[in-house]
Amino acid sequence: MTLKNPNAHIFFSGEKSLAGITDLCISAHQDDVEIMAYAPISDCYGKHSFCAVIVTDGAGSPRTGEFAGYTDEEMKEVRKKEQE
Repeated sequence: MTLKNPNAHIFFSGEKSLAGITDLCISAHQDDVEIMAYAPISDCYGKHSFCAVIVTDGAGSPRTGEFAGYTDEEMKEVRKKEQE
């Protein structure tokens, strides 16, 4: 697969194939997927392949508490790890 955005990140858990995907969620933010697609995620667990596409990188995340001093680059890394 060739992606046009050089900063795009692909993460596979389990089977490394897009061909077996049965359910897809497209979300603006990393933490939205679990809320928006709870039913398909739970239906797919252990049976089918679920795919999530996140269209933002987390750089604009709110900065309070432990993240108060984080830079945009640090927040992007935090959000990427959270989603994986």
